[in-house]
Amino acid sequence: MTEHDAAIVALDREHHRGVVDRRLFGSFVEHMGRCVYTGIYEPGHPSADAEGFRGDVSALVRELGVTLVRYPGGNFVSGYDWRDGIGSREQRPRRLDLAWRSIETNQVGTDEFMSWARARGVEPMLAVNLGTAGVLDAAALVEYCNVPEGTEWSERRRRNGADKPHEVKLWCLGNEMDGPWQTGHTTAEQYGALAAEAAKAMRLVDPEIELVACGSSSHEMPTFGYWESSVLELAGDYVDYISMHAYYEEHDGDRASFLASGASMDDFIEGVIATADAVGVRRRRTKRINISFDEWNVWYQSRYPGSEAMPIDIAGPRIEDQYSTLDAVVVGDLLSSLINHADRVKIGALAQLVNVIAPIMTEPGGAIWRQPTFHTFAAVAAAARGNSLVTRVTAPGFGTRRYGEVPAVAASATHDPATGDVAVFLTNRAEHAVTVEVRHPGFDGWSTVSALHLSADDRGPRERDTAADVRLTPLATSASDDGRGTTLTLPPHSWTAVRAASTSTD
Repeated sequence: MTEHDAAIVALDREHHRGVVDRRLFGSFVEHMGRCVYTGIYEPGHPSADAEGFRGDVSALVRELGVTLVRYPGGNFVSGYDWRDGIGSREQRPRRLDLAWRSIETNQVGTDEFMSWARARGVEPMLAVNLGTAGVLDAAALVEYCNVPEGTEWSERRRRNGADKPHEVKLWCLGNEMDGPWQTGHTTAEQYGALAAEAAKAMRLVDPEIELVACGSSSHEMPTFGYWESSVLELAGDYVDYISMHAYYEEHDGDRASFLASGASMDDFIEGVIATADAVGVRRRRTKRINISFDEWNVWYQSRYPGSEAMPIDIAGPRIEDQYSTLDAVVVGDLLSSLINHADRVKIGALAQLVNVIAPIMTEPGGAIWRQPTFHTFAAVAAAARGNSLVTRVTAPGFGTRRYGEVPAVAASATHDPATGDVAVFLTNRAEHAVTVEVRHPGFDGWSTVSALHLSADDRGPRERDTAADVRLTPLATSASDDGRGTTLTLPPHSWTAVRAASTSTD
């Protein structure tokens, strides 16, 4: 590449993948580290409400734009008995959680989480234990949450203070059952058979629920592909989604490959789609299996010593990565990958929401702050509305050690046919500036409302994001003489969000 390359991003409002599901902008709350206790829940905090939930956290959750929250795990769920977390708090047992070597006090359980989610306007996505529990336990939890009255578990819920059903529609059938680290880890065939039986029983309780089967916990798993194929052969008739999990980090100073994380996510998604569709053809299914990408983020796993090295404690710190602006650029690139597959990826969950590899950080009894990754996620969640446009990118190649050559510029875009609003998200992976022309001839009356960007720097992770620290900052744009294009120069290693208004509505 040259010192100052050029790229073209062409938009065509007639070519799109369909509506971006709002559930794509979800997050994840697991009973791990300080995500729940001193994260969303801290009764003694000055901002805590009557239920003990931190008001300052709730305010930032709303600002972040989270639409859905997956709960209660994660690896935690494979050793969790949901009955420990209901009823009188004084009588709830303290359990040793094997996943993260911590003491679970069970002061927050199903009813408390549902109250928190409902008050904050987020859809709940509950996971059932298929690691150490099974079919009847899963069906009982659906009964507890969704049956109005007249049964053992629905009446138990009512006695516990929730007179109306929780109406949980989205359920995960276990978590990462392909992983040897999982309590109750099993084979694809055994899990597929169990997931099918659990799904049937849960749907007999509530036929309207949606179900997510466990897929591969990473692209690098030795069983990747085979796992999806085997599970969907056995359970595909009974589920709606297959899950995907992926975490990215900078390895050994390989910044170029890290900046191309979105290209790796693209390959992962397309591999799962191909596998799911192949099984569907072979089984002559008319139903299409979609994707729930319900764990993704930047996570420096190479820094994590492992659960065995952790002391057994209550709400002790676990994987509290401090993020840099480079990490925030990569999070923006990963969001573009999800948007560019919105025809099949319907659900997403940034893992996790508070303190644990999270966009929001808190101090027990004290302050709260936004990590750099907060800003890219919030910008996309706010602007991405309507249809996911097919973006045609012409850009120089960008060489990477891990993924080969990828485009130096990545892009995604949305168009809201009801309002005419357009959003374009651009990543410059190159180490020098790139001038990009966004061509939009099909959008009448185009007017650029804002162009905000975040550039990577070499200062490394920060301990605190303050008002004087990381923010998206304006980037200059210029319109072509005919009004059919907009040009902007992307700084090195940067992510940019462009918002525009148009008169092109349906």
